[in-house]
Amino acid sequence: MGDSSATMLLLHRAVVSAFRHACRFKSTSSKLCIQACSTNDSFQPQCPSLTFSGNNSSTREWRVMGTLLGLGAVLAYHDHRCKAAQELPRIYTREEVRSHSSPETRIWVTLGSEVFDVTEFVDLHPGGPSKLMLAAGGPLEPFWALYAVHNQSHVREILAQYKIGELSPEDKAPSTLKTSDPYADDPIRHPALKVNSQRPFNAEPPPELLTENYITPNPIFFTRNHLPVPNLDPDTYRLHVEGPPGGQSLSLSLDDLYQFPKHEITVTLQCAGNRRSEMTQVKEVRGLEWSIGAISTARWAGARLCDVLAQAGHQLCETEAHVCFEGLDSDPTGTAYGASIPLARAMDPEAEVLLAYEMNGQPLPRDHGFPVRVVVPGVVGARHVKWLGKVSVASEESYSHWQRRDYKGFSPSVDWDTVDFDSAPSIQELPVQSAITEPKDGATVESGEVTIKGYAWSGGGRAVIRVDVSLDGGLTWQVAKLDGEEQCPRKAWAWRLWELQAPVPAGQKELNIVCKAIDDSYNVQPDTVAPIWNLRGVLSNAWHRIHVHVRANP
Repeated sequence: MGDSSATMLLLHRAVVSAFRHACRFKSTSSKLCIQACSTNDSFQPQCPSLTFSGNNSSTREWRVMGTLLGLGAVLAYHDHRCKAAQELPRIYTREEVRSHSSPETRIWVTLGSEVFDVTEFVDLHPGGPSKLMLAAGGPLEPFWALYAVHNQSHVREILAQYKIGELSPEDKAPSTLKTSDPYADDPIRHPALKVNSQRPFNAEPPPELLTENYITPNPIFFTRNHLPVPNLDPDTYRLHVEGPPGGQSLSLSLDDLYQFPKHEITVTLQCAGNRRSEMTQVKEVRGLEWSIGAISTARWAGARLCDVLAQAGHQLCETEAHVCFEGLDSDPTGTAYGASIPLARAMDPEAEVLLAYEMNGQPLPRDHGFPVRVVVPGVVGARHVKWLGKVSVASEESYSHWQRRDYKGFSPSVDWDTVDFDSAPSIQELPVQSAITEPKDGATVESGEVTIKGYAWSGGGRAVIRVDVSLDGGLTWQVAKLDGEEQCPRKAWAWRLWELQAPVPAGQKELNIVCKAIDDSYNVQPDTVAPIWNLRGVLSNAWHRIHVHVRANP
């Protein structure tokens, strides 16, 4: 081997070594660095063949050596750029990240202190673009916490490819609440929730997350608060249960409640104002503009109310009686939230009314009544009193404003000048209900086949036996497949999720999708909103309708 060949071989080894080092070097600071320094096994260095022979001409040898020197220089420069990017990452503020929340501005997210531009990944997201867009301009942690699949190394590796910098360590969100503000101590909420009011806090999960699971994860369970959230000490908490004449009153700690037999049930809670926004389209109503998400399902655990009432000496009586609940949340005047249910329901073991202290296997979150709340299966959410402080039995229902002057239905002809709240009974069991959660209203679907998903539920323990779906506004119908837990007769406390896969009629440019549910009493949803409109916008359960566009074939 000649001197020049030996020199070139040494150079070859040095350059290949540098190349391998560059390929091993993984930058998470810029896409340029990642593309040049890929660790993908399929990446093969594209460099000239360096087979040396004594027959090669000196000119060719030096030409190859020149190529290698040039390649070495490029790699050295790129390696320097990658290291520089790693050592000095670009710094961004949270405000800058928030300003990048759409395809037009690009889509940025954060994880810990790192900032990522995921614009190019949105359409590749396995859970669908809409779910990733929920985190646009903000942190990924609250969303990743909902799905364990994210806690895998390959997911982190995919995300690392989109890193563009770091959050400024000095950029801390300033507190905007004053200590005198009664809402200053409210808990932190999940950013996916669609907020209908901040004070008091009321919010619902987006449709694309609502039926992702049969059991709604605690962080995105819809929240209905009427007053500031109390911050109660579980060690000093006491539930006061008034006894009957001649009986005994109880003052129960959490440990005392744990001594009663623990009972677990899956129950759907629905606000009386769920889907109120559809009534607003007919005529103005008073109340929060709930869409279809003021409903959620959880696995609750606690002591049965009938067991606690029995220990205090209460029994069923021949005359009408009511169990009144009072919460530990109150307004500045000291007025607490309150509600009541009939004593017959409270004392019936088959009604399974709970004094719940667990939600989905965990202590109740603060927004959902920690440390104890009432869960009344099959009954409107307004009676599921949170932060429960007192239970009593009376001959009349609770005198609370929310029992006597709210959550009642009226004729469409009644207005605020003629309404008489005493003339209408308080809402207890809710009517049959269903809604479409996928696709979203206004979305574009592919031609060929469309998948439609949603939920259905009925009050009073009545089971949903069928969900009918129409693609043409109600002219023709197809029966959806019901999913979820099987329901016991008269004890169907939880919703059924449903799904329909249907062919898109050829040539259709849009679909008017409608759903309606039927329960085991053959109650069915009314077809339109106008005949059930009422001034409070409650009991909104007309056929749910969405309009979608069909993508034209290329």
